[in-house]
Parts: sequence; structure tokens; C-alpha cells
Amino acid sequence: MRIDNNLHEKSIKILTDLISFKTISGSDNSELIDYCEKILNDLNIETFKVFDDEKKRVNLFGTLKAKKPNGKKPIILSGHTDVVPVSKGWSTDPFKATIINKKLYGRGSCDMKGFIACTLAYAPILTKSNLDRDFHFCYTFDEETACIGAPLLIEELKKRNIKNGICIVGEPTKMKIIDGHKGMNEYTTHFGGLAGHSSKPHEGVNAIEYASRYINKLLEIRQELVKRAPKNCIFDPPHSTISIGGISGGIAHNVVADKCKVEWETRPVNDSDGNFVNKEIEKFVNDELLPEMRKVFPMSYIKKEVIGEVIGFEKLNESEACEFVASITGDNSRKVVSFGTEAGLFQEIGMSTVVCGPGSIEQAHKIDEFIELDELKKCLIFLEGVKNKSII
Repeated sequence: MRIDNNLHEKSIKILTDLISFKTISGSDNSELIDYCEKILNDLNIETFKVFDDEKKRVNLFGTLKAKKPNGKKPIILSGHTDVVPVSKGWSTDPFKATIINKKLYGRGSCDMKGFIACTLAYAPILTKSNLDRDFHFCYTFDEETACIGAPLLIEELKKRNIKNGICIVGEPTKMKIIDGHKGMNEYTTHFGGLAGHSSKPHEGVNAIEYASRYINKLLEIRQELVKRAPKNCIFDPPHSTISIGGISGGIAHNVVADKCKVEWETRPVNDSDGNFVNKEIEKFVNDELLPEMRKVFPMSYIKKEVIGEVIGFEKLNESEACEFVASITGDNSRKVVSFGTEAGLFQEIGMSTVVCGPGSIEQAHKIDEFIELDELKKCLIFLEGVKNKSII
């Protein structure tokens, strides 16, 4: 199957535009969403938005109604609009698409604005087709921070009774089928102690020191998770994990720190491991750390903030979404991954879900992130196949 060069160029142009929007997780993504919505609305594709509390970060959902519906499940093409922060050392401007040797460089090029660009470039073809099923375009915010945006959208979908369908989450898999991944729970734990002069540390409560002990306990729990690995586990590594993402606190060398915070995550292979981690760390806090802190300063505190607790994507022996994608790509192989996506959220409300998209996860979150131009072409060919299975 071949794709018209003009369509390929159009996907590159849209991806170039998308990269120029600095939609780092937690920031305002409304300009990018407005850009996507205009493309869809100009094609008479109906849309609605779901905002966060500040009305700055927003999800977009568009629906192209079937011309001749015959009861087939709708197709949901889903991607997240946010990108991870940029580190120093890029060879090019990370927010200006640059093509070198048939690779397009830019933050979010593969994770995952490349997929969004392909869906927008292909949308006009879908509108001119005699579709026998609905098509939905789903673009979310803040997937990279524990999937904060998608749950808000999914609640709206449930209200509108949009709970059935084949959902294709276009994370970078080189157009290979991914049918399972671990859960993803992110937390920030805040420590409040008592400031004082460093010459008399015993008269203060050093929040950093207690945070350090908290981290050491998490590392002990991490070793226990290795021992709890299920037999014949399909993941790599084959056990739940804990990772410390950041620690910050204190104001000077000679001041006992009264504030500190630790950012950490766990990726459980099952719910029981997630519960185990939280139970063990809370027991340590309540039995050891807090009593010691409050002996010196009764107002000391340790508060765990839940950034997001995202369920895993369950591997199923029979999956309509996987079979549908395989019938188009001709590749029946399936793999599982340890990184997280929004797939489990769609699966939870009854949608048959698969992760499959252009680009490689090996380039995601890295300096000089890129997507090969041929990957965009492969995605467009795939969308052509999706259309062909959805016309009279």
C-alpha cells in the first residue's frame, strides 16, 4: 500500500506546528488544542473540551459520525499532547522541528505528537469516506505526570455513554502491538520540621534528614518487591519497581531545614504490590519517623500527596483491538512494556484497547528526540487500512 507524498508532507507540516507549542507537562496546552480543534472543526467534525480546574490545561474529543452506520464499534484514535521537560545539550532547538537525514528532531516528535499529526493529516480523507462506524479523535493533557488529564475526559465520556469501542493509543511502538503494561503510581511526600541554628541541630527537626530516612526505607521496600515477583512474570524487570525522582529542601548550610519534599514513583505489576508499598511506608512513618519528630516539635508532619495512581494495562488472551490492528499490519506478534500509558484507563471503562504508534520509545524523553520520517508514512498507511475496514 502506498501513501500520496502530499499526505506525508502534510503530516510533517502539522508535526512541525505541534512541536512549536511548548506543552511541557503542567503547562498551558490550550493553544495546541485550539490548533487541533480548528483542523477538526473545519472538516465539520464535532468536538468538545474538558478542562482542568484552572481552565488552562484541556482535553479535546472529536467525533466523525458514520455515514452508513451498521453497528460496528467506533474507532478511538488517542494521543497525549504534553511532553517532558527539556535538558541541556540539544543539538537543535527542541521546539523547532529540524529534519536531518530523514529524521525529524524536536521535543515530542515521537512521544507522541507524531501520532497526533498523522491523525490530523488523515482526518480529511476520513470525512470524504463512506464510513460505516464512528471515528473519535482524543487528545489529552498531562499524561507524562501520572495521566492527570485523561481521567477527567473519561468521566465525561461515561456521562455521554461513550464507553464502547476500539481504542488505539498511539504511543511510539514502531507500529508494533503492545497489549499490556505495569501500573504507574506517582507521589510527592512533604516533610515539615523545625528550623534552627546548625550549631544546635538537636533543638530543631531536620526535614531533610527524615526525608533521607524515608528514601532509605523505600529502597528497602524495593528489595522486597524483587522477592515478591510473580512466577513467569511477563514484564521486564519481572517485578514491581520503586524509583526516586527528586528531593529538595533547605535554605542554607547553617540552617536546620524545616521543609523538604521527595518525589517518587512505583510501577506495580499488580494491585497487591501497590498496596504493599503504601502500607509499608505508612507504617514506617507512623511507627518511627513521626513519633521521633514530634518529640522535639509536636507540629511536625509527613504528608504524602498523590500525584496520580494509574492502573495497569491488562494483557488479555482475546483482544478485539489487537486483532483489528494485526489484521491491518499483518503482524500478529504482541509485546508488553514497563512504561505507562493511558491504555488501562480506556480499558477500565470497557473499551477494547491496544497501544500502537509511530516512532520508537528508545528516542522518547531523551536529548535530541526524533522520529524517522518513514515512521510517519507507516502510520499513515496504517490509518488507510483502518479506513478501508470501516467503509461500505
